[in-house]
Amino acid sequence: MVDPVSPAVARTGPGSGPGYGSGTCTGNNGRKAVKKSRSRRGKRGKKRRHKKNNKSNKTPPPYLPPEAEEGNIEYKLKLVNPTQYRFEHLATQLKWRLQEGRGEAVYQIGVEDNGLLVGLSDADMKASLHTLKRMAEKVGADITLLREREVDYDLDRNSRKIAEVLVRKVPDDQQFLDLRVAVLGNVDSGKSTLLGVLTQGELDNGRGRARLNLFRHLHEIQSGRTSSISFEILGFNSKGEVVNYSESRTAEEICESSSKMITFIDLAGHQKYLKTTIFGLTSYCPDFAMLVVSANTGIAGTTREHLGLAMALKVPIFVVVSKVDVCSRGTVERTVRQLERVLKQPGCNKVPLLVTNPDDAVTAAQQFTQSTCITPIFTLSSVSGESLDLLKVFLNILPPLSNSKEQEELMQQLTEFQVDEIYSVPDVGTVVGGTLYSGVCREGERLVVGPTDQGSFLRLKVGSIQRNRSACRVLRAGQAATLALGNFDRSLLRKGMVMVSPKMNPTICWQFEAAIVLLFHAKTFRRGSQVTVHVGNVRQTATVECLHGKEELRTGERAVVRFRFIKHPEYLRLGAKLLFREGVTKGIGHISRLLQPFQNQNHDQNHDQNHDQNHDQNQNLPEH
Repeated sequence: MVDPVSPAVARTGPGSGPGYGSGTCTGNNGRKAVKKSRSRRGKRGKKRRHKKNNKSNKTPPPYLPPEAEEGNIEYKLKLVNPTQYRFEHLATQLKWRLQEGRGEAVYQIGVEDNGLLVGLSDADMKASLHTLKRMAEKVGADITLLREREVDYDLDRNSRKIAEVLVRKVPDDQQFLDLRVAVLGNVDSGKSTLLGVLTQGELDNGRGRARLNLFRHLHEIQSGRTSSISFEILGFNSKGEVVNYSESRTAEEICESSSKMITFIDLAGHQKYLKTTIFGLTSYCPDFAMLVVSANTGIAGTTREHLGLAMALKVPIFVVVSKVDVCSRGTVERTVRQLERVLKQPGCNKVPLLVTNPDDAVTAAQQFTQSTCITPIFTLSSVSGESLDLLKVFLNILPPLSNSKEQEELMQQLTEFQVDEIYSVPDVGTVVGGTLYSGVCREGERLVVGPTDQGSFLRLKVGSIQRNRSACRVLRAGQAATLALGNFDRSLLRKGMVMVSPKMNPTICWQFEAAIVLLFHAKTFRRGSQVTVHVGNVRQTATVECLHGKEELRTGERAVVRFRFIKHPEYLRLGAKLLFREGVTKGIGHISRLLQPFQNQNHDQNHDQNHDQNHDQNQNLPEH
């Protein structure tokens, strides 16, 4: 190893004069020369000791975190010519890792179990990748080489490589991995255009041609602004290739040939459609949020508000800076710096990660789900296609947030389906769309739906099921779908209802208590205030009945508050996230207690008695 301090450097170190190399005193002042000579000897002694320490403390080899027993990441030093018994064991291990990752696994070749990056020669790496390919074929999967890196921490050794390989199951019986991404951002930031380019496979013409297929209403086409929630799908096959409408004519074809599906939830950016955007974030349970920022306008309008909403609901965020083709490089850099400042603020505490090459995209995708503070930033154009491939690489590798064990636990619970949309389809009847929160739902299953305005639940039967516009026989927890209910009366249904198993014996409530934080209020938040409450797919106005331990709340303060719905009872879950708003008033929290109807009545009676007692006492007070 080359030492950082050589004798030549020591002789010509900082502060040395022209005659220092010879060791003689050439100056007129001998005392100064002696002092300098002593200081030089002192420096040489220090550097010799530093040199000795460097020889004993070589650069430590790089490490990855130690391999975890659970999860979908596997370390293998090498896979060269295994015996048949060893090969069967490796294939079983791969099957387990795929199950943990819900159809995806990442293999690090050339890495020991403790995370030491050893590396392999070219011949061993080629043989190991061939073995991994055979293992994948045996369990019905394909492999994709994500990246190769050289491990060169000692000049004495030959250059060695480690490889990072993605293993993904070939789709079977519609059991593809489905991730939901909510698309946020200010109006005119290019959200719908970006989705149109990703899902249609054609670049935009600069005048919004790519977004036309995403709009649902005539006024959206005329104004160019999204006012409703729409869904678009982007698929990746087992080899990591993009599957979209450029090669497939229907959504059913995309589903059939995809191992992984990204469902984009296109939300509205305009301020007057904020309640629709909040409903999309709370009701559709997105796994991730994509915040789109226009490069030429920067952080403007509802951008900060959308960022705050996603953070309040604990949805991981990545940022896309669009329209880089219409402004200079300096403007793009200024927008990125502005984003980095906002993300680093104490309220956000994020670590921005600018993605500039495929290696960055792979790193960002892996660290994004492991650490909640990492926020990848992409700069791209929907017209020129600049850096669009980096976003596709990121979405392809992006792993699910929940592992197979959490998924299994949810599936073991009783069926609970959230009703988010209601349709009337000719020749089919009433259709409801939403997300299966827990359990498993099959065709022909009998459920109960409610609560109605009177607080009751009605019996119904599930006809057919569709996921991503293609038929599906079984719906599992966490999946979004539409259910056909036949001739069930549509007027009895509304958004915010739930369809549950009759065994669940669902309970309803008019009143509930929540531990809240008041994010902003122009004046004070007190008893009698009315706010719009968002809890999952529930959206209704509620009155503040009381604040425990306080008379009023101001911005930034916390309290336990009792709310009462003003229109009809709702089905709520304990611990569910809550978001409320009214004009500029905003707050977040979670439900801490559900009050049953008889508790509500007792509370009302006690409250009325206390109110009457206080009123009588006030009447008996002497007049001043």
